[in-house]
Amino acid sequence: MRALEIVHTGPLALVQDLGRPGYAHLGVPPSGALDVAALRLGNRLVGNPEDAAGIEALLGGLTVRATAPCTVAVTGPLVPVQVDDRHVGSHSAVSLREGQTLALGHPSAGLRSYLAVSGGIGVEPVLGSRSRDVLSGIGPEPLEDGVSLPLGAVTGVPAGADVVVAPSAPERLVVPVVLGPRDDWFTDLVEGLGAWWTVTPQSNRVGLRLDGPPLRRANTAELPSEGLLTGAIQVPPSGLPVVFLADHPTTGGYPVAAVVRRGSLGALAQARPGTSVRFRSS
Repeated sequence: MRALEIVHTGPLALVQDLGRPGYAHLGVPPSGALDVAALRLGNRLVGNPEDAAGIEALLGGLTVRATAPCTVAVTGPLVPVQVDDRHVGSHSAVSLREGQTLALGHPSAGLRSYLAVSGGIGVEPVLGSRSRDVLSGIGPEPLEDGVSLPLGAVTGVPAGADVVVAPSAPERLVVPVVLGPRDDWFTDLVEGLGAWWTVTPQSNRVGLRLDGPPLRRANTAELPSEGLLTGAIQVPPSGLPVVFLADHPTTGGYPVAAVVRRGSLGALAQARPGTSVRFRSS
């Protein structure tokens, strides 16, 4: 059986694909890779469909061993990649022979690297997806040392790109948002969101927690729970926003001041604690 053995997981390694949208009515969030563009690129490089499952590795440190020949690619932030004792680099297709190991170093910027493998990770899907949802516990368990992951059948050929430039993970982000649906519950919201906020260490796949000058409420009434989208900026009583990411809850009882445009979610997924973020209405 074609498989990938996990030698070392690093801080956290999860199986992720493009998620399981359409189950919010059952209380199930969409989940999936936080940096969608990175996973799609990795799959293209190794000849997979873009929605094939790969491994999302937090802060590198992942080491895997191939039990059969396969093609792999590491995407996301620039990160050292080594096959046995040879440095091969990221953002390119690499062939592994049976028994060879691939190890990720630690990215100097950004948070999440993606390992795509020809055939994709072939664990059993749950509700149509192989993604791990850390909020509800749906999907394959977080990876552990010694686990063997089955690989699917190879259906395509590697993309053969000569040069793929790794995206940067800047220390400051300006993020476009659409105001609402509860923007009228706040005073001077555009100015408040436009201040510089700092990503806190309490952030995770559920949401990005921010610190800065609290947003001020114009309406202090209670709000019944409402549906939430990925990218929703919810404001609890503290006035400090939470930007919900892919494993977010499906409803919430605090007002949503704005929603991040989908194209910027990948940059937020790579924002380390200490990164400065401001929001621009568009």
